[in-house]
Amino acid sequence: MKIDGLDRLLSQLKTACDGGLKAQYQEWLQEMGLQLLDIIQDELIKENAVDTGRLLSSFRQGDKENHFLISRDGLTLEVGTQLDYASYVNDGHATSSNGERRWVPGRWAGGRFEYDPNASTGMMLASQWMNGNGYWDHAVMLYEQMFEHSLDRKLQSWIDRHFGR
Repeated sequence: MKIDGLDRLLSQLKTACDGGLKAQYQEWLQEMGLQLLDIIQDELIKENAVDTGRLLSSFRQGDKENHFLISRDGLTLEVGTQLDYASYVNDGHATSSNGERRWVPGRWAGGRFEYDPNASTGMMLASQWMNGNGYWDHAVMLYEQMFEHSLDRKLQSWIDRHFGR
């Protein structure tokens, strides 16, 4: 008995198992990482978490030292920032760990305080809880929805291309 296309199917499955599919998915995953970076920046802007722009511009892809990483089912996407305070903006934090008041040197310029370690003026900070805005959590939730849909499309495209639907 002969099955039309069986040899072609087996050849394409062998190619997929030998890394062809994995290489394509790794390239696609890098593209998805760039989309995650866009979503993170959009969430930071939406949550009004942009002051100096340092956090906004700090997110990068492909650095194992990042504070945020995503890893699922053998695929790892290294997207995040090395700024320690990124998690405080997301999760919230106390302004003082022991509840004491502390002096912060600097000056007021309009409605904004500018830190200056050499200033003779400043402000006294009392301990308080600063709520996080959840920018990372929101971005990951949106990304996971987009990722699942995109993964399905990518797999279907590969099947269609290699198995001639």
